Amino acid sequence: MRGWLRQAAGGLPRQFWFLWTGTLINRVGSFAVLFLSIYLTSERGFSQSQAGLVLGLYGVGGAIGTVSGGVLADRWGRRPTMLVAQFGAAGLMLALGLARTYPQIAVATFLLGLFAEAVRPAFSAMMVDVVPERDRVRAFSLNYWAINLGFAVAAILAGFAANVDYLLLFGADAATTLITATITAIFLAETRPARVPGRRAEPGGGLGTALRDGNFVVYLLLTFVSVLVILQHLSTLPISMLADGHTAATYGTVIAVNGVLIVSGQLFVPKLIEGRNSATVLAVAALLIGSGFGLVALAETPLMYAVTVIIWTLGEMLQSPSNAATVAALSPPGLRGRYQGLNSLSWSAGTALAPILGGLVLQRAGDAVLWGGCFALCAVVAVGQLLAGPARARRAMRLRLAQEETESERATASA
Repeated sequence: MRGWLRQAAGGLPRQFWFLWTGTLINRVGSFAVLFLSIYLTSERGFSQSQAGLVLGLYGVGGAIGTVSGGVLADRWGRRPTMLVAQFGAAGLMLALGLARTYPQIAVATFLLGLFAEAVRPAFSAMMVDVVPERDRVRAFSLNYWAINLGFAVAAILAGFAANVDYLLLFGADAATTLITATITAIFLAETRPARVPGRRAEPGGGLGTALRDGNFVVYLLLTFVSVLVILQHLSTLPISMLADGHTAATYGTVIAVNGVLIVSGQLFVPKLIEGRNSATVLAVAALLIGSGFGLVALAETPLMYAVTVIIWTLGEMLQSPSNAATVAALSPPGLRGRYQGLNSLSWSAGTALAPILGGLVLQRAGDAVLWGGCFALCAVVAVGQLLAGPARARRAMRLRLAQEETESERATASA
């Protein structure tokens, strides 16, 4: 066991563990957004459409926040961007809890989404800065594990807090965000790569550079399609289960299998995929995700639904750290924040569109077309990963060699 723990978590930089701790604390306290729709309808008396609009505003703010946070992380620095975003999110969380009118709640939610999501690209860029390339899959697996463990704990604690007072949800969420900001302020040093005197950071030097990077854009499109499928578990999967006569409680039990598998098995993934071609891993992950959702068309009993969750969760467990490591490998050091921001934006866009598209297909074409279509889309993604993999690998190698040259020049300039 000690040997396995050393393989899973040993040798990572000290600053990574402060980032990891902040992730875990923040996720354990991620109460408010989880229960926001319930709070708006049951406590504030708003209609379902009004609640949906507020949640949509959070998504719009988050989309703006991920892009602007990525730009600021590169221009201003990872640490100041994280501090402003974290302290701002804590204050806005309290403001949302104290807001009473619908316009106040709408504005506070939009701004909360902007600040809360702006931290993500800066956080990811800092993690890439401090963790050597050979350890990034392990590091991102550990961080993904912390996210899911914290979310599972938050779901339980939030239920108890909501029974006492909804304001406690917002206060506790703000408190954990403040703790995370304090960790950032005290223990995290700035990691933005220094420029070599006389050399521009990157040609083009902005979002345009990332959007003109064909390898990266193709990868974002493949990721976006995968997100459209994965997020059906939050929208159309419960509808299908209810149509089969199952209760919301049964859906909750079935979907809990996802969290249990990730928490219990994610730390074994780095050893499983160590040394394997990332494009192959991502292709296998896509096929597992597609197979899991495709089999929903045949599922009738809770056990059968649980089996489908197990299959696509295994794909998700392979996909998440490999995705993060691939984006890191494709990101020039001076533009890591922007690349991470655009990667987060692809997830935000998928989050917004997945329930809309899934609902339309389910309503107009039925279960078989929806779930069969999910498998077909993931099969296309798998082929795309394999075809695009060699070009991505060459791009990553060029960036690695350029970074080594830059570090050599920097050492020469400082000598």
